[in-house]
Amino acid sequence: MGSMRFPPRIARVSALSALSITFLVGGPAAFAQATAPAPVITAPAATAPADVGDICESKLPAEANDTLELIEKGGPYPYPQDGTVFDNREGILPDQDSGYYHEYTVETPGSDDRGAKRIVTGDKEQEDYFTEDHYESFDLVDYSC
Repeated sequence: MGSMRFPPRIARVSALSALSITFLVGGPAAFAQATAPAPVITAPAATAPADVGDICESKLPAEANDTLELIEKGGPYPYPQDGTVFDNREGILPDQDSGYYHEYTVETPGSDDRGAKRIVTGDKEQEDYFTEDHYESFDLVDYSC
């Protein structure tokens, strides 16, 4: 059976005890200051996420279509990172819970590494995004054109 961990003893002093000590030591002015609501501090407004564009499936590079076919088949994928969770740290794609998006490498001819092109999939059917600039912008793949 694991042992329980408790915070340091000072952290367990109740708020009422802390206010009582404040009142006894500093008098009514200290009590008023201790019970006053904390000032509200607001963070600067975040920049709005960039708009997601769209691209016709027929306009994708051939390598992106190859990646989409691999995704449809379930692999095998050329890189171990393929299929891993994409966290949308850039905030460009619509906000979703962690694990909603996954990323896949799009081969870049002539590149000796993974390159900058990716397909990022969402959980919805045919929710595939293409980026050719390593997550700086995204285009939703439009399968109807």
